[in-house]
Amino acid sequence: MVPLGPLPGACWTPLISLLLGCCLLPGVQGQEFLVRVEPQNPVVPPGGSLLVNCSTDCPQPTLINLETYLFKELVGKGLGWAAFQLSNVTGDTEVLCSSFCNNLQMNGSSEITVYRFPERVELAPMSPWKPVGKNFILRCWVEGGAPRAHLSVLLLRGEDVLSKQLAVGEPAEVTTTVLAGRNDHGANFSCRSELDLRHQGLGLFQNSSAPMQLRTFVLPVTPPRLVVPRFLETETYQPVDCTLDGLFPASEAQVQVVLGNQMLNSTVTSHGDKLTATATVTASKELEGTQEIVCNVTLGDVSQETRENLTIYSFWGPVMNLSQPTVPQGTTVIVNCTAGARVQVTLDGVPAATPGQTAQLQLNATEKDDRRIFFCNATLEVDGMVLHRNRSIQLRVLYGPRIDPAKCPQRLMWKERTTQVFRCQARGNPDPQLQCLHIGSWAQMPVGIPFLVSLNYSGTYRCRAANSQGTHTVIVAMNVQARNPSIVTTVMVVVVILTSLVLIVALVCTFRVKKRSDTYHVNKGSTWLPLTSRRPDETPGEEPS
Repeated sequence: MVPLGPLPGACWTPLISLLLGCCLLPGVQGQEFLVRVEPQNPVVPPGGSLLVNCSTDCPQPTLINLETYLFKELVGKGLGWAAFQLSNVTGDTEVLCSSFCNNLQMNGSSEITVYRFPERVELAPMSPWKPVGKNFILRCWVEGGAPRAHLSVLLLRGEDVLSKQLAVGEPAEVTTTVLAGRNDHGANFSCRSELDLRHQGLGLFQNSSAPMQLRTFVLPVTPPRLVVPRFLETETYQPVDCTLDGLFPASEAQVQVVLGNQMLNSTVTSHGDKLTATATVTASKELEGTQEIVCNVTLGDVSQETRENLTIYSFWGPVMNLSQPTVPQGTTVIVNCTAGARVQVTLDGVPAATPGQTAQLQLNATEKDDRRIFFCNATLEVDGMVLHRNRSIQLRVLYGPRIDPAKCPQRLMWKERTTQVFRCQARGNPDPQLQCLHIGSWAQMPVGIPFLVSLNYSGTYRCRAANSQGTHTVIVAMNVQARNPSIVTTVMVVVVILTSLVLIVALVCTFRVKKRSDTYHVNKGSTWLPLTSRRPDETPGEEPS
């Protein structure tokens, strides 16, 4: 048989020799060469182009090539290098540079990364109001963006960073928990993505969501204080007040005051954390009965309200009338008092038979009934409470004049030249005119005013009171006493005598003083004689015998 192939030993000998040569050649030369790829691990935008350079230190390289699925174009080459232009880079890829040195293949690689900005950065919706002291969650979604290793998501209050995390997942979801405080009221919260390519010399790329404004609030658990009247009469009005303390922010609270199905216009004021709403309730006839007033205070999405009952009632009357307000004496007078259907009236202490019935009083007018006041009391029971209302009316009775002897003296005794007042009063309706005339001279005596009494006022007077209803006359006697002349004379004599006595006493005292004043002379002819006094009636020069 003729063998169909070479002997086994002859077949393996060349292969073993080749492998030994490949393995032992570098070692024999003592040097190993590499292929470099530049740029190393570049980052490019989607659809961008890139210039890749393959180079080696091998002295005699052959077949420098770039292996990639991307479209490439050789743009330059030289000893130990070759440059390729890559176009339309749409995704991450690895490029490989290869070459042969001393029949040995050398390889080098570079990872090309395509960077993309996030397509959507959105802060999850949240309720605009958050209660102070409660936690809430901020949530942000980031869709797209690469490379994720350099893509961060930030949650912000204003410009303060609350949380910073790497974007993980698609879409990436980042959350953080925030404690709501008063300082957060009106603050803006947002979400921001940051693609940091500064290590590639491209910068920091940011994309922010639309900001959301947060409002924080404090609404106490105690209901508002509603001050309303318990009762209100129809066709009247009265204010009602609704107050709540401890609100924040009080100026942004919404207040509604409702009567039945009617919204009331209210004036709202706030001071600090206190809020007050004032509305006016007008009681119409259509609202008669028990109505409910509601005060509702809303802040954020929380409300507090208070309800109070108001009873609207109709209390007509009492109405009083006289058959005639002014009547002559002896006339029959009828007094009526009327009120509403459910009102009980009492006229001068006498009640009507049933509620809603008119109370009536009839009398024959006399002088004593003039200026008489009739009283009517009306009572109405409303929701367990008795309400009272009073009215009064006055009757005038016309009657003739009367002069009361006790108030008009009929005998007068006055002294001449003294000031006196004649007091005399008359009653009647209308008020009478009073006049006192002297019988005989018909001179008028003043009544009620001071006057100087003289003798001609003596006599008898006729005092007459008159009005439209008649006249009344009384007689008054006046006796004016003249002053006594003997008494005057006696007084004058006494005055003269006293004056004379005073003069006599004065003369006597003067004489005695002069008698004690003597004059003395010295006799020069007889020096031996003693000195003697000389009386005034002696002649000078005579000696005693």
